[in-house]
Amino acid sequence: MALPLPSSLSPSKISSFTDCPLAFRFEAIERMPSKPTVATVKGTLVHSALERLMTLDAAARDRSAAKQCLAEASSELPGDPEWIELALPTEEHDQFFADADRLVDAYFNVEDPTSIEPSGLELHLEYTNPTNGMLLRGIIDRLETSPNGDLVVTDYKTGKSPNPKYAQSRMVGVHVYSYLVEKNYGQRPTRVQLLYLGDQKVVSDLPTDQSTRGIERKVGAIWDAITTACERENFQPRVSPLCKWCDYREYCPEQGGSLELGIATAATLRASRKDT
Repeated sequence: MALPLPSSLSPSKISSFTDCPLAFRFEAIERMPSKPTVATVKGTLVHSALERLMTLDAAARDRSAAKQCLAEASSELPGDPEWIELALPTEEHDQFFADADRLVDAYFNVEDPTSIEPSGLELHLEYTNPTNGMLLRGIIDRLETSPNGDLVVTDYKTGKSPNPKYAQSRMVGVHVYSYLVEKNYGQRPTRVQLLYLGDQKVVSDLPTDQSTRGIERKVGAIWDAITTACERENFQPRVSPLCKWCDYREYCPEQGGSLELGIATAATLRASRKDT
C-alpha cells in the first residue's frame, strides 16, 4: 500500500528531503514532530522581535525600539508550546535572552531599518502547479518594495554565514520565495537576500529567467522523487554529519535503529493527537 503524499512542499521540506529522505518521511509523511532546540526557539524569538520592529514607523526603528520589541516577544514565551517543551533550565535563561538581545542588536550592523518599506511580513504564499497538482508553500520573513517599485525578498538567519562554496545551496529557499512572489503578484523580485545576524553578513542573489526555471525544475524533480518514494514505500536514509543532530536517529537503520519501531511510534503519536 502506497504511502500518502505530503499535503504540500515548502523550502524547509525541500531541504529536509535533500538532506535525508528517511528523515523527511518521519517529518512530512509520518508527521512525527521534531524536538525544539535552543537555536530554533531563539531564532523564532528574534524573528518575532524583528517582525514587530518592522511594523513601526520607519523613523522609530532604532535600537531602543528593537529592545522593546524583543521584550514584548519574550513576554509571550511562557505560553509558547516550543518554549515549554524545551524546558530550558532556569540557570540558562540569562544566557538565552542575552544571546537573543545580541542578535537583535547585530541586525543594525547589517542594514538600516529606517530605509526599508515592508510590503509583507511573515507573508504566507502558495501556488498549485496545474500539471502535477503539487502545492508549494512558503512564509517569507519580509517582502519589501524599493522606491522604484522593485521587490526584494529578505530572510533572517540567526546563525553564521556559510563557507562561500556552500553559499549558493543556501539560497534555494529564498529563490523558492521569489518564485512564489512572481506566481502570486506577476512580478519577479529583483533581489533575494539572507541576513546572517550571527556574523553580520548579507548573502544576496539576483533572480533571472534561468534561475527561476532552475527552481521550477528542481522543485518538480523533488516532488517526482517524493511521489516515487511514496509509491514504493522507500525513503532511504542519507548518512552525513547532520545525523548527529537528527531527531529520528533511534529509528534509522544506518544508526542501528528500527524503522518499524519509528513507524509504530509515529502512528501512536498521531492517534494520541486525535484523542486530545
